[in-house]
Amino acid sequence: MELIYNIIDILFWILGIYLVLNCFYLGFFGLVGLLPLRKSKREASHYRKIAVLFPTYQENVVIVDSVKTALKHRYNGTFEVVVIADGLLPETLATLRELGARVIEVFFEKSTKGKAMQFAMNELKDEGFEIAVVLDVDNIMSDDCLSYLNGAFEQGNKVVQAHRVAKNMDSSFAFLDACNEEVNNHLSRKGHAVIGLSPALIGSGMAFEFAYFRDLLNNIGETVGEDKQLDFMIAKDKVSIAYLNDVYVYDEKIENAKVFTKQRTRWIASQVEFLKKYAFEGFVQLFKGNVEFFNKTLQTFLVPRMLLLALLFVLAVQSSFNPFGPTKVFWIGLFISLCLTLMISIPRRFYVDRRLYVALFQIPRAMWGMVIALASIGKA
Repeated sequence: MELIYNIIDILFWILGIYLVLNCFYLGFFGLVGLLPLRKSKREASHYRKIAVLFPTYQENVVIVDSVKTALKHRYNGTFEVVVIADGLLPETLATLRELGARVIEVFFEKSTKGKAMQFAMNELKDEGFEIAVVLDVDNIMSDDCLSYLNGAFEQGNKVVQAHRVAKNMDSSFAFLDACNEEVNNHLSRKGHAVIGLSPALIGSGMAFEFAYFRDLLNNIGETVGEDKQLDFMIAKDKVSIAYLNDVYVYDEKIENAKVFTKQRTRWIASQVEFLKKYAFEGFVQLFKGNVEFFNKTLQTFLVPRMLLLALLFVLAVQSSFNPFGPTKVFWIGLFISLCLTLMISIPRRFYVDRRLYVALFQIPRAMWGMVIALASIGKA
């Protein structure tokens, strides 16, 4: 029996050390993310031709409004709005063409965003485009967004990620999701950019040198997480990603727990996919001096934050009556450290909005949604 007790004790300590590393990683980038980044520049001697891509799957209402807004965007150079249409109704396609958008229809037995963009990029390859900007179907660019992106390419960048922010915060869950988006921006993008590492791509609000993006897509394969796959491919090429913290792309936030769970299921499935795919290669790349690739690999080992918060809370509670493993002070200290990291990662403007304090009551629902998502990753 004593042997069993010793094994249980060791397992709890192993879990404790693993979670300490999680909290340290997040805490480090939380702190460095408080440091400023230099302002983005929009001045340029050359205004590149830009393809603004809207990969769209069966979204017949939102896409029309998004395209109308995108077509009104001001840019000194030439840009074209391109809708990559998968499963849109004929009347929607006609409306988009009447508005002035280019429509490229795609037909796949098994649709993925990566395959749709690959098809479109190959269709556009001979039309002189120099930059490809990827937006989600509900995204809206801030004023002069394309000018700032062009300015980033003027400085020699090949890949750029803009700052994605919430377009809507009209429900408690949407406000919580907006907070989560800003925590992601602080930890995974600004914090990394401050110390010279590449930010994580989000899947929208990102821009690429056209020819380079086409090459990446032609080798992306089939995946549920095309943005993460691009992250790894770019890191392996040793190409840096620039982050424009003061250039915004507005994104629709999730308004209920059901949609949140579905989205997180796909995200966790993507994380597991790349953990299996690149865990070993990450260490190989580290020994080759590719710290960027190793850092991307480390991120696949991290517990998703909402799950981490729930797990540390449970461990802090159980430490009151469980004699095995670290003490109550250890678990409570870890839980508090994670809470502090999250607090400093949320923009100050949110703290003067009373909706934040109402949204906090949605955290248990979000935690439960993450548990369901973890159990459902096979469906993704």
